[in-house]
Amino acid sequence: MASGFFALLDDIAAIMDDVATMGKIATKKTAGILGDDLAVNAEKASGFVSSRELPVLWAITKGSLKNKIIILPIAFLLSAFLPQAIPIILIIGGMYLAYEGAEKIYEFFVPHKSDSHDAVETPLSEAEILKLEKEKIKSAIITDFILSVEIVIIALGAVMGEPLLNQILVVSFVALVATIGVYGIVALIVRMDDFGLKLIKLNEQDDSFSDKIGRVLVKALPWVIKSLGVIGTIALLLVSGGIFLHQIPFIHDLLHNIPFILGELLSGIVIGFIVFLVVKLFQKLTGKTAAH
Repeated sequence: MASGFFALLDDIAAIMDDVATMGKIATKKTAGILGDDLAVNAEKASGFVSSRELPVLWAITKGSLKNKIIILPIAFLLSAFLPQAIPIILIIGGMYLAYEGAEKIYEFFVPHKSDSHDAVETPLSEAEILKLEKEKIKSAIITDFILSVEIVIIALGAVMGEPLLNQILVVSFVALVATIGVYGIVALIVRMDDFGLKLIKLNEQDDSFSDKIGRVLVKALPWVIKSLGVIGTIALLLVSGGIFLHQIPFIHDLLHNIPFILGELLSGIVIGFIVFLVVKLFQKLTGKTAAH
């Protein structure tokens, strides 16, 4: 009886050791997408009133965890019974990410006419602010869903051929680390200025070491946020472009003579703007139809 119990513990320890080893491999394979995930989500989680930053970030984090709960079982089922559907899902997700990136580029060069008027003439009411907040949270969760699919599929690909239990444990571990790690770092970024102010108020001395560090953090935050906007846009295009290069042989063959990262960016931009133009044309046609 006792020997059977210890044998069971030994089996569990062996499984956990295998999971830890495979988890490191899978995490390394998803490192690139995790970096892009961080840049995209940090940009999307910023720009809120200071008192709303953490509640908004928590709402996005909960949405991300729900995404993983939805994605993981579907990924395991598809991998087992319908593996040919996975590339199609990735391509559709890549088209959405590329569209988002192209839309951001378009809005940078062709800002909405109403943007400057709204900022100067009519300050937003509390209800309008909450509505915009909900829309931004929804957009962040949708983007997280697509990035999460990519993370889960890459992690799953790293452990294909392993026993099902090991696949479930490893991929679930990577998905959990992705959520906690990414949004933990995002929380540190968006609260950087508050931490800087606390350092400034840490003591009564003027121009102390803590004051200098605090001022650097406070002054750096706007630049960090602006940089994240640019990095997040590039990340969207790189992630989507990577999907197209890996999943569409024609694009891979067409761009195989140029550096891979340039191929990712180029394919992300081109396909992103194609999707963007199709969406704009559809919106225009449906708008005219609605008008009539």
